[in-house]
Amino acid sequence: MTALQSARLVKLVNRVYHNVEYYRKKMQQVGLEPGDIKGIEDITKLPFTTKNDLRDNYPFGLFAVPKTEIVRVHASSGTTGKATVVGYTRRDIEVWQECVARTISMADLGKDDIIQIAYGYGLFTGGLGAHYGAENLGATVVPMSTGNTKKLVTMMVDFGVTGIMCTPSYLLHIAEVIDEMGQMDNIKLKAAICGAEPWTEKMRLQIEEKLHIRAHDIYGLSEVMGPGVACDCKYHKGLHIAEDHFLPEIVDADTLEPVADGVTGELVFSTLTKEGIPLIRYRTKDLTSITHETCECGRTTARLSRFKGRSDDMLIIRGVNVFPSQIEAALLELGETTPHYLMIVDRVNNLDSLEVQVEVEERFFSDEIKELEKLTKKIATAIQHAIGLAVKVKLVAPKTIERSMGKSVHVIDNRKFD
Repeated sequence: MTALQSARLVKLVNRVYHNVEYYRKKMQQVGLEPGDIKGIEDITKLPFTTKNDLRDNYPFGLFAVPKTEIVRVHASSGTTGKATVVGYTRRDIEVWQECVARTISMADLGKDDIIQIAYGYGLFTGGLGAHYGAENLGATVVPMSTGNTKKLVTMMVDFGVTGIMCTPSYLLHIAEVIDEMGQMDNIKLKAAICGAEPWTEKMRLQIEEKLHIRAHDIYGLSEVMGPGVACDCKYHKGLHIAEDHFLPEIVDADTLEPVADGVTGELVFSTLTKEGIPLIRYRTKDLTSITHETCECGRTTARLSRFKGRSDDMLIIRGVNVFPSQIEAALLELGETTPHYLMIVDRVNNLDSLEVQVEVEERFFSDEIKELEKLTKKIATAIQHAIGLAVKVKLVAPKTIERSMGKSVHVIDNRKFD
């Protein structure tokens, strides 16, 4: 594996140096030439890449191939309204399919299974990534997406669905609906592959107990590829990384120096084979640790421990990346509120919920109820357009939200990820 990774890293560095002006300039600034990178032992010589670098080069500045070779684009949320855009060549899509297929096989699902995809389809990578991976494996795919849960359950029963891919919180909600519909004895579900949001070992066991299935953790991010970068096996002792395509590092979140196996730090990836938008030392902001010990399942690839959180303030709500600054930008654009707001995240009926409390001028509370309701709806619509999620908006009087002399507290996250 080391020899393969080294050869692919050398090719990666050459590719971005000659095809991506941003990387060429960045390497030249530190006096690096492609020939200085002989293998993975030289990885620390290379500069890091961040999400801001993608935003600064929006939309196609980091693409390493002509746009005529890009067959698909995906995008994720940005803090200022600008999305981070990633492009895929036909070969990138093939690699992605293969990686997702590997993760599905870890859940002991294959061509004889019927797999329901209950991630959202669209610019979000979850739906299409899972879909094409299941097809690549030869399974029968039910592209349900999210939304009508009762219809999802009906199809699950009628089609004899044996596998499902969705967020873990949504799966718990599905379990409740199955129970309410009296269909628990009629489902044939064997395994679930869940990701796109933080979840605990306790939640995994809860899912397994409620549905009498195996639940597996899948990891990915759109900048690196999408779902399928890593997944856990039946022993649930870490997520196996597709190391032939993604070179992992764990660095200290403050010093950015490499840390030893077993030590928690920030996860960094270099995309060894990606053609459309190859990335060098991409800082994911995810906090975890790594081990290179052989797993009980026999796989020898490196494994990531369960994620401890993030080193930035991004929230993941129902699989969507949400930044407080997106809310702030939407409110400031309206011009009918004060600059003070508070986001309260809860988990209700096993689904993430977001309430945004917004201070408005005193005059609105003396107006007719109809005007207050009109403003509430207007704010809710503006926020939904900004973050892509429906939220509950609560208007509060001036000075209701606590002030801080230091860094403002805009988020109360009542979910538990311990």
